[in-house]
Parts: sequence; C-alpha cells; structure tokens
Amino acid sequence: MSETTAEASSAQLMVDLIISLDGYASAEGWPGWWGLEGPEYLAWLEEEGEKGYTFLLGANTYRLMSGMSGEAAAEGSGYSENEGASLTGLTAVPKIVFSSTLQAPLTWPNSELVTRNAVEAVTEMKRTGTGPLSTLGSLSLARSLLTAGLVDRFRLVVFPVITGRTGRERIYDGYPDVALEMVDSRTFDGRIQLLEYVPTVLSGPPGTLAD
Repeated sequence: MSETTAEASSAQLMVDLIISLDGYASAEGWPGWWGLEGPEYLAWLEEEGEKGYTFLLGANTYRLMSGMSGEAAAEGSGYSENEGASLTGLTAVPKIVFSSTLQAPLTWPNSELVTRNAVEAVTEMKRTGTGPLSTLGSLSLARSLLTAGLVDRFRLVVFPVITGRTGRERIYDGYPDVALEMVDSRTFDGRIQLLEYVPTVLSGPPGTLAD
C-alpha cells in the first residue's frame, strides 16, 4: 500500500474541547456554554454536526450526556432552545463508549460499547476506519489518546470567562508537554475564539531534547 493510500484509509482523530479562559471545562452554577453562545457559533456547530464524526466518550460522559439528552427531549426541561437542540441532536450521531463498568446494550441510541483498552481500540479504529473521529467531553480519555500520540488535531473553543472560584474539571491536569502547531483560528460573535492545532507530544522541554 502506498503512503498516499495509507493516509487516505486512516481515520483522523480530533480532541475537541470547550474551555474557559483559565482552562476549565465547566463551572458550578453557570449555564451551558457559560451562557455566551451566539448565532455565529451556533451556526458553526450545526455545520460541524454534518461532517459525519463518530464521537468517542467514556462512561462518565456517557451517563451525563445521555441523561441530559433525555431530559432535553421532554417538555418543560428547563434547557434553552439552543441547548436542547444540541443535546437531542446527539442521539442520532454514532457514538463509541469505552467502559469496563457499563453493560450492553446501551440505552442511548447509536451508542456502541467497547470494553477493551481505549488506546488499543482507537489505534485499530484509526488504522481501519475512513470516517473522522472526535472526542466528546471525556477529559481522561482525551488525555490518554493525546499522550499515546493518536491525536491528529487538538481543537479548543475558548469562552471569554474566568471561573477561578466556580470552575470544575481542570482540563490540562496530568497532560504531558505538548508542542502545538496552529492550523486554524477564528472568532465567533466577536468574543468566542476557536484555536485548532496539530499536537506533538514532547518527552521534555525543547532545550533538553537530544538532537
């Protein structure tokens, strides 16, 4: 198989995270998207949803998101229209859930349970698959896949808020050192910043590496 053919048959993996400026994935008492989503960002989310991603997630994220999706589909859920549409739309998307504690069959439609080691499983998916893969939340899973060198794109959507007192789920704790080559950036609604990188895991600071 030629290099070009091999690249064409390899599924690309993206770690995709939304964060506060100080690196938290969420904050206690704040609404989804920190209440700062706007029409440009929401339109972009809709476009992204049409790109055919298969989402990868862990057990905790599965429990959280499947529950929220079910709640959003009910009348009087309390979610905003945009939050509800985003959550219910995930039902139709293919999802692969890595867990040794959940039991098949999973109740959230279009969810496949994988009980084997996530790094080994995703390595095989990338080798044999043709469609794009993306993490959905699942901070520990994303960290493991990045550390293993499996991530092709590292994408952040940075919301202009600091949640030093209420922030939950620090994203970068436990990460290795990573060099990032920017390949895309844009601003939504004059305030939300998208940053997309090609990541390279480092064994140490650049000045300490052998030639």
